[in-house]
Amino acid sequence: MTLTSGRFISHEYDRMIVRFSMHDGAREVPCAISTSAMDDLERGPQVRPEQREAQFTRLRDRIEARAASKYHATEFEGTPPGIVLRGIDFRT
Repeated sequence: MTLTSGRFISHEYDRMIVRFSMHDGAREVPCAISTSAMDDLERGPQVRPEQREAQFTRLRDRIEARAASKYHATEFEGTPPGIVLRGIDFRT
């Protein structure tokens, strides 16, 4: 099945991540991306905490494409299993 967009869940300042979800049919897949990875993708200064959701929205296509790649490669982490994206996941 194709992984599709889910929802923005939250910016967790203390963990320096943005949580979001994707869907595999009816199954919701928990995902997260480090805020430093998002800053690296934009190649700009670190954004303020209240700007993280807007930043995620701007980068959503690239983030979700990489999450889908890790999902299909079964690169899950954590409990419950989910997709975690870091800066290294976007380096070519």
